[in-house]
Amino acid sequence: MEVAAAVLVGAVALLHGYILVLEMFLWEKAPGRALSGFDAELARRTAPLAANQGLYNGFLAAGLVWGLLADDPTGFRVRVFFLACVLVAGLYGGLTANRRILLAQALPGALALTAVLVAG
Repeated sequence: MEVAAAVLVGAVALLHGYILVLEMFLWEKAPGRALSGFDAELARRTAPLAANQGLYNGFLAAGLVWGLLADDPTGFRVRVFFLACVLVAGLYGGLTANRRILLAQALPGALALTAVLVAG
């Protein structure tokens, strides 16, 4: 179960690294606009906000990688903390911004958190 938990945590970290790239560097290009559904003008005007969101997603990814690399008990605690942050952010985003976030962020975070807790 520890290997499955590590794979899930790694997948969530990669997901948030990808979101960082989309929001910080590709927001005004086709991939970012497809994610947001914004036209070119709205994407241009909201790019600073998206970049800020992307930075926070990068922090989540970095924390998850730290949790994977750190020895336990620190690594376990870090994984639980950052996965809880992912889950809360996904739930909040899914309820306030776009329901897709529940599937794209909250569900992977919840699965990884469950696996970490069971393996822990």
